[in-house]
Amino acid sequence: MKALFALLLTTLFAGTAVAGPTCNVPQEKWMKEADLKARLEAQGYRIKTFKVSQGQCYEIYGFDKAGQKVEIYFDPQTGAVVASR
Repeated sequence: MKALFALLLTTLFAGTAVAGPTCNVPQEKWMKEADLKARLEAQGYRIKTFKVSQGQCYEIYGFDKAGQKVEIYFDPQTGAVVASR
């Protein structure tokens, strides 16, 4: 029983260990969310969710122009891709 409980805890905490990238940009230098959204939509992305990640990057969930699911992190100052999954 203890082994099962330990396995359950390990599984739960392993999921939280997978974190996104960190963006170290002062918030006053961030581009407006609407501007980045407009740029991405012009590139053919369909955005389902647009948010600020725990690491202070812009993060989107949606689809690229080929219809493939994407999860992408962007530098909030430049809009450059920091990471994708």
